Amino acid sequence: MNLRKLAVLTTALAMPLALVQPLAAQEPEYSQQVSDASSGVSAEVAAVFPEIAESDLPFDTDYRVGQLDNGMRYIIRSNATPPEQGLVYFWVDAGSVSEADGEEGYAHFIEHMAFNGSTNVPEGEMVHLLEREGLAFGADTNASTSMDTTLYRLDLPRNDTDLLDTALMLMRETASELLFDDEAVDREKGIILSERRVRDTYQLRNTIDNLEFLYPGSRFSERMPIGAPESAESIEVATGAALRALYERVYRPENTALIVVGDYDPNEVEAMIRARFASWQGEPRLETPDFGPIDPELSGQTDVFLDPALSDSISISRHGEWLGEPDTAASRRARVLRQIGYSIVNRLLQRLARQDDPPFRSARLGTDEVFEVGRTTSLDVLTNEGEWQRGLAAAQEEYRRAVQFGFTEAEVAEQVANLRQAIESNAASAATRGNRDFLTGGLTLLSDGQVPTTPASALERFSQHEPEITPEAVLAALQADLVPLDNPLIRFTGSEPPEGGELALRSSWTDGMALALEAPVESAAAEFAYTDFGTPGTVVSDTVDERLDIRTVRFSNGLMLNLKQTDLDEQRVLVQLNFDGGDLLSTADNPLATALVGSLPTGGLGAHTLDELQTVLAGRQVSFNVGSADETFRMSAVTTPSDLELQLQLMTAALVDPGYRATAEAQYRRNVQSFFDRRFATPSSALSNEIGGVISDGDPRFTLQSEEDYLALNFAKLRDDISDRWQNGAMELALVGDIDEDATVALVARTLGTLPARESTFGAYEDARQRSFTDNREARTVYHDGQPNQAMLMMVWPTRDDSDPVATIQLNMLERVTRLIMLEVIREELGQTYSPSVSVDLSRTYPGFGTFDVSAQVDTAQVDPTRDAMLTALADLRSAPVDEDVLLRARQPLLEAIDNQLDSNGGWMSLVDRAQTEPDRIDRFLAARDQVEAVTVEDVQALAMQYLDPAERLEFVVLPRQGGSENGDEAAPE
Repeated sequence: MNLRKLAVLTTALAMPLALVQPLAAQEPEYSQQVSDASSGVSAEVAAVFPEIAESDLPFDTDYRVGQLDNGMRYIIRSNATPPEQGLVYFWVDAGSVSEADGEEGYAHFIEHMAFNGSTNVPEGEMVHLLEREGLAFGADTNASTSMDTTLYRLDLPRNDTDLLDTALMLMRETASELLFDDEAVDREKGIILSERRVRDTYQLRNTIDNLEFLYPGSRFSERMPIGAPESAESIEVATGAALRALYERVYRPENTALIVVGDYDPNEVEAMIRARFASWQGEPRLETPDFGPIDPELSGQTDVFLDPALSDSISISRHGEWLGEPDTAASRRARVLRQIGYSIVNRLLQRLARQDDPPFRSARLGTDEVFEVGRTTSLDVLTNEGEWQRGLAAAQEEYRRAVQFGFTEAEVAEQVANLRQAIESNAASAATRGNRDFLTGGLTLLSDGQVPTTPASALERFSQHEPEITPEAVLAALQADLVPLDNPLIRFTGSEPPEGGELALRSSWTDGMALALEAPVESAAAEFAYTDFGTPGTVVSDTVDERLDIRTVRFSNGLMLNLKQTDLDEQRVLVQLNFDGGDLLSTADNPLATALVGSLPTGGLGAHTLDELQTVLAGRQVSFNVGSADETFRMSAVTTPSDLELQLQLMTAALVDPGYRATAEAQYRRNVQSFFDRRFATPSSALSNEIGGVISDGDPRFTLQSEEDYLALNFAKLRDDISDRWQNGAMELALVGDIDEDATVALVARTLGTLPARESTFGAYEDARQRSFTDNREARTVYHDGQPNQAMLMMVWPTRDDSDPVATIQLNMLERVTRLIMLEVIREELGQTYSPSVSVDLSRTYPGFGTFDVSAQVDTAQVDPTRDAMLTALADLRSAPVDEDVLLRARQPLLEAIDNQLDSNGGWMSLVDRAQTEPDRIDRFLAARDQVEAVTVEDVQALAMQYLDPAERLEFVVLPRQGGSENGDEAAPE
């Protein structure tokens, strides 16, 4: 449990910004994989994937695909990033839409039963077996069910063939050998219903209402993977035979595929797949059920959905026919053109949202394919509270103007620059793309018939296509794809009905469509104003920390620089800047001193608004964000070697000339209002917003303040609170990745190295480092405004800080052991919670402070049995050493994580970022493996005796609000 004050509020209000948001995450043209390939799809590949047989795109031949005699397909991609690791995924071309009437929720139920007994793996042993191999349940071993597919995944921490064979054995068991024992089914029902209960939030109900409104009578709108909130009966009456009936209908060889990606010999993998799966016999696959219907003529309908936690929003939609384009070079060109068109419209809407008095908070225009039965164009507007008419009118005008007048050369050029940067960056880093990139290529081939191509071929196609990307071509592609929003479906969501009701909603849209429009005016582009900061700084020390060969440099102005060149991710550089202060500036008298820091990027820089920055920096991979951590302010980014200087210029400008614009204040206040509207919407959100103050006896630094206090914040106060630290506080800059170290030192000298002299060490802040755990252990009740059957139970104990590395390791092992025990007792035996949680949080900031907590979300009627189960499990843990196998299953995933930490730049950054000011982190990392292996079952028992005394617990019960109940006004039951 993270007890930092305002954890939820900070997440809701922080606004880190990637200034360039290219299309790479969406467009297959440049999101595919690596290697050279001849043009088109070979006969061998087409025999396995006939849906792409006619494509003229060059299939990446580093993917090995095949099909067994039984019809099961497989995809193998050898890749060594990260080294000596792998992924094994089993894909089933069926999800909740394949359920018949009365089977609602069964596809998801089957996914759960894969972990509950098969022909060769006893119930519960699958997870235990993998834990012994270093795979953590949930993080490395999991499954998911959607409307159209079911996916089982194993993330393998090693690439040895024995572990791979174990993974393939388990996938083979899942494919055809699940037992569906009735007693096991009955035990799992509580977990399924618990998961449904936890997910039954205002967001889920809003989603269900939206689907039912937009797609009435469609099969997919009636088949939520988790099941509709009111359809628990089908789960309660489920039997092993009923589940098996669906299992045998859809788990058939022709309806499945296996994907293996990682540091393997593909010949060996292929042989192992054949050895495991060739004997699987099954019936031919059934026809895919119809997901629809979707009626393109559906129009003129209006829906209003209300919930206290929802902000005002309006969606304007119309349906069209599914276009069903094959994946070819021509279709990808058309896709790029229309995506540029949508991106321009959304960029214009974003610009409106950044005005000093914006008409809405955000808006988006898009057209989405709906499975293979239709497409839907929607204009979605998140409005300011009570201002839906103004927001809708502004978004509607921008949509109409784009469709009528098209786009300017500058608007197209900005998006093309972003697109070009993404394509070129992918091509340059092709040799070190990660396993998950190739996994995505395999999944999109299976699900969408999308041809895996190489970044090199994508760059070649883009270079040929770029001259044809004109405003006229972009507008034509957008108009061909977009379904005109005439007499549309209108849906309003919010906490209160819209003024004037449904009639006012439709009248506003109709009136807006009749207004005359003026053509857009093209504005001149600016130049980035921060390229020269003065005389470069000088280096006063330059050494190498030989423990991990981290280069440490200090400049004459006090700046500390830490460098680590790696070959793990070509053309990628991680940048992190820490400077003195952070939340240690907050005091009891001024607890919100740093609350506005995360909104600074929204105010831009002194010479540029945020919107101007986005245009000026188009086509460059840079980020502008700042946050307040426990002890430091922090900026971070992922950039490229060619954009590193610009990234450093941007960070330097953010220090010397922050924008402090009122636009950011206004946006922050709107976010504050939304946060407070939903702070009690679920048990977990209600508890997270109350617990900090209770644990710390109301210390304002760790207590959620009033809404009025947040709304009163402004940049003038923030400037007063932080300016001294921004001008004078010690700084430590870390860079990890594809860098030339000497050239990087020179870049830093020309940017951050030019600043006036700063303090050479981070402040002690001894008075601010005080935090206590309450002596009042009276149980507390917290109330939420969610569903009446939702409750939550949490027990918290004080522990210690993390100053002793051995004690820290031992408490982490206690956490892992306790989690395994709680998972066994509460989830599997009691069957009352989907995901019990155990967490240890040892402070590095507050001496002596730390917490250990156990929690579970349960049915309101199961709070007392859950408490009894928790206390019984803890008593057992304290009374005798756990079984050695439990310790092994807790230890192995941690050891694998330690072994693999330096296989990624992110892992390196965790050691490089404070290498000069916190060098002990490196020693702790180097000693961690031996310390983990040294932990014994007796150590675990001793720690449980020391810290987990039931009589010393602080207990929270979260219950649905009744009448006028207020949080903290009564004790929880004992």
